[in-house]
Amino acid sequence: MARRVVIMGAAGRDFHNFNVHFRDNPDHKVVAFTATQIPDIEGRVYPSELAGRYYPDGIKIRPESEIVEIITQENVDEVVFAYSDVSHEFVMHQASLVMAHGADFRLMGPVGTMLRSNKPVVAVTAVRTGVGKSQTTRKVAEILRESGRQVAVVRHPMPYGNLLSQEAMRFETYDDLDKYDCTIEEREEFEPHIDKGSVVFAGVDYQKILELAEKEADVILWDGGNNDMPFYWPDVHIVLVDPHRPGHEVRYHPGETNLRMADVVIINKIDTAHPRHTDRVRWSVRQLNPDAVVIEAASPIFVDDPSLVTGRRVLVVEDGPTLTHGGMTYGAGVIAARKLGAQEIVDPRPYASGSILRVFEKYPALKDLVPAMGYGSEQVRELETTINGADCDSVLIATPIDLRRIADIRKPATRVRYELQEIGLPTLRDTLARLMRLEPGLEINPAVYPHLKDAGLPRGQSAWPRQ
Repeated sequence: MARRVVIMGAAGRDFHNFNVHFRDNPDHKVVAFTATQIPDIEGRVYPSELAGRYYPDGIKIRPESEIVEIITQENVDEVVFAYSDVSHEFVMHQASLVMAHGADFRLMGPVGTMLRSNKPVVAVTAVRTGVGKSQTTRKVAEILRESGRQVAVVRHPMPYGNLLSQEAMRFETYDDLDKYDCTIEEREEFEPHIDKGSVVFAGVDYQKILELAEKEADVILWDGGNNDMPFYWPDVHIVLVDPHRPGHEVRYHPGETNLRMADVVIINKIDTAHPRHTDRVRWSVRQLNPDAVVIEAASPIFVDDPSLVTGRRVLVVEDGPTLTHGGMTYGAGVIAARKLGAQEIVDPRPYASGSILRVFEKYPALKDLVPAMGYGSEQVRELETTINGADCDSVLIATPIDLRRIADIRKPATRVRYELQEIGLPTLRDTLARLMRLEPGLEINPAVYPHLKDAGLPRGQSAWPRQ
């Protein structure tokens, strides 16, 4: 009898785990996905065209709040937890709930989920959302391009629309973003790469995406999302830690896993963090992964027009996922407003509309900023209403993209920009040159993956040892 399975997810890791392990596996029957974290992603169906021959009707995607009902009604044997940037305590609460109702609880690791490429892979991940992965990935892409390599950036999935049309997407121009009706979150991740001349791939089926990327690249650059593990075996695994959240590097899933696997650890934002917090993070890195190369870095902040901040009553708009998934209560915009002497950082809550108001209700610690939520056209309109209705002199946009291209902001506005800046030695350039020798074919570091030292796994295949 096939084991009956539920996969708990958030429209990303859950679909990937299904594709690489469950889709063509007759020993398991996935009866449902559950969805959380992202607004309005439940109630859909994972289409039969993607689900494969064992699922002619596709697979229902139900709210995570119904997990007990699903276990009971569907006689579920096993629940697979497949989303990220959650505390270890939260994961075990979910495990306790599942096991109390009779099902096994499972986490899937690298051997069962990472695909192998026939090109060298550099992965950039983190221990939490909002640490600085995006600017680090851009920096790595620049270094690789300057070495004469053609780089394909593969971004962690964000398939919040039509799953079938988003199966394997390629982004080279802004027109491609419009073609796939990208959300604000997707644009925030894709546009900066496009601006730098990189081609970005993302979607649902990461084997197909890998095959597309390998056709036009010398190096695959994995651009991680949340604090999830890479979907591809990395030849060089770069992991960022955040001294603004000391201790989180050992308290969140699967960020601690990333830290323990890392070849290179970047301690970012040391220019704005308390020295005691930076020391605490350094200690954690030494304890969990003493063999990793450690790079210290800053994320210096630049404001396009400081005159719109100094002495003004400023409404700050920050990156949404950093505040929600990442649990931060401030970001680069708040730091810049304080640094430039804003007269007041305006509280946006009295002006919040629709789903933006519900975000403030769900995250009560947020008060001096607007989270740039935009998972659909209706939410973008609610974001516009919130910003335009606020009693302020100007708007400080601290998102990775210029929101004015997407949202109709009717107030004077300026942007905050930030890039990765290494401090001292070693640098990313030196480290990549040493670890990769800027040549293809580097093998997995046996010091990091000792159980795979003699595995001899061929590239381009799942590492799962199928019989």
